[in-house]
Amino acid sequence: MDDTDLFLPLSPATLHILLALAGGDLHGYGIMKEVARQSEGQYKLGPGTLYDNLQKLMDRGLVKETSGRSKNEDPPRRHYQLTSFGRRVLSADVARLKNVIKEAKLHLHVAGSGKTS
Repeated sequence: MDDTDLFLPLSPATLHILLALAGGDLHGYGIMKEVARQSEGQYKLGPGTLYDNLQKLMDRGLVKETSGRSKNEDPPRRHYQLTSFGRRVLSADVARLKNVIKEAKLHLHVAGSGKTS
């Protein structure tokens, strides 16, 4: 068993946060906007859910707070970054989800054709 397997499957909130951070460092509001954009508005994170999950992800080493606060931001915001371990966990869950989708397509195709097993 790989160490990433201990984190799988990811909760929807965790999956979306890690996916948002896979594109680069973001502050909290940026993560919420990116999650909404990537999910085409289907999934929205509130501040409580976001920051509770970010703390857990930092405690587990999947995300870290960066010192890259922009001086132009008023007030300065904390930025978060996906760690290399977090990227491996995200990749492992994406691979797991690909298998789920493959199986779903197979079963839905068989069910849709009227064939029974």
